[in-house]
Parts: sequence; structure tokens; C-alpha cells
Amino acid sequence: MLDRLAVLDEILEHHANVLGRDFHPYRNHTYRVANFHWCMLPGTVHDLYVLSVAVAFHDLGIWTAGTFDYLAPSEALARQYLLEQERPELVPVVVAMISEHHRISRVPPDQDRRIEAFRRADWIDVSLGLLRFDLHPDDFTRAVQRFPRLGFHLRLVQFSLRHGLRHPLRPLPMMKR
Repeated sequence: MLDRLAVLDEILEHHANVLGRDFHPYRNHTYRVANFHWCMLPGTVHDLYVLSVAVAFHDLGIWTAGTFDYLAPSEALARQYLLEQERPELVPVVVAMISEHHRISRVPPDQDRRIEAFRRADWIDVSLGLLRFDLHPDDFTRAVQRFPRLGFHLRLVQFSLRHGLRHPLRPLPMMKR
């Protein structure tokens, strides 16, 4: 079980003020997604760094940009972070992981495998486990027990309703086919 990722925690702590009361629910969401991803596609220390950065920033634009149309702001935050860390070579894969994480259809097989694993991991959490893909049920249960939801999904519904009232023709702008 991934329960202490220094890079992920450092990024989230840096944004704790803007996350406010959503800090712990978002942190737990990121850890559930990271664990689901890691169970389906374990890797190297390098892969863990990429995963930590992607999962930290993937929804963060909701809070930092104050919008439910948050993919571009989340991608920009990740890009800026990686450039500041002098890791420009990681920008394409991390940005793709963020950009494609709400894609409905499978990522094309010629893409980096981490992108599809990340998409699946986020869908597992957002669907409350209704979608499981190839995640073992015990891995799902352990992650949810270790990192409880704390109202995260209800908060997403609140953001979605608020956005939908303001933008009825684009109620879920982050969704892709």
C-alpha cells in the first residue's frame, strides 16, 4: 500500500490553503487513485515520481482556478512544477495523464501505458468502485479503508451542479470521448 509519497504530500501541502476544507478529502482521493494505478501497473521509482506528480495535480485546477473546467489549469500547474524541478522531459506524459483522465473510451494502445492505467484508476475512484477494470477487489477495499472518502464525491457533485447551472450546455467540460 502506498501510504506516504513525499512528492505528492509536498505538492498538496503547498496548495493546502487553496484546498481549504477539501484538503483531506482530496488527499485521500489522490492516494486512492495512486494505489489503484500502482496495483494495476506497478513500476520503478521513476514511475512513482511521475504518478505522484500527475495525481497531485490532476484535479487541483478545480480549487486553484476556481472552475469545474479544470483540465487546462491542472495541466498548467503540473507543467510549471516539472519545469521548476528541472524535469521538462516528464511534461508530455504527466500532462497526458491529466488531460486523458476523464476520457470515456480507452486511450489508444500506442500511448504510454501509464496514461491508460491512470485513467482507469481515476474512474475506479470516481465511480465509487462500480468500475473496477482489472483491479483486484481486495486492493480496492484496502485503499478505501486506508483512505476514506470523507465526502469527496459529494463535493464533486456540488461543483458539478454549480457549474451545470452556470453552463447548462457544458455541464461536464472535463469529459472526453
